[in-house]
Amino acid sequence: MRAQPGDWLVVHSHTDQGVVRRAEIVSTHANGEPPFTVRWTDDNHESVVFPGPDAQIIPNNA
Repeated sequence: MRAQPGDWLVVHSHTDQGVVRRAEIVSTHANGEPPFTVRWTDDNHESVVFPGPDAQIIPNNA
């Protein structure tokens, strides 16, 4: 999974009633690989994320 700063990370819930979280990717490791530093849109908190299979990258130009 590769990304670049400005892309979006969307994490889907494992349950039907779960929340979908969205974050702006602030920085990446070498060559756009995880871990990503992200800023979550729901609470404006920054964290380091190793995305799992429930996550997808949406390019900023999409």
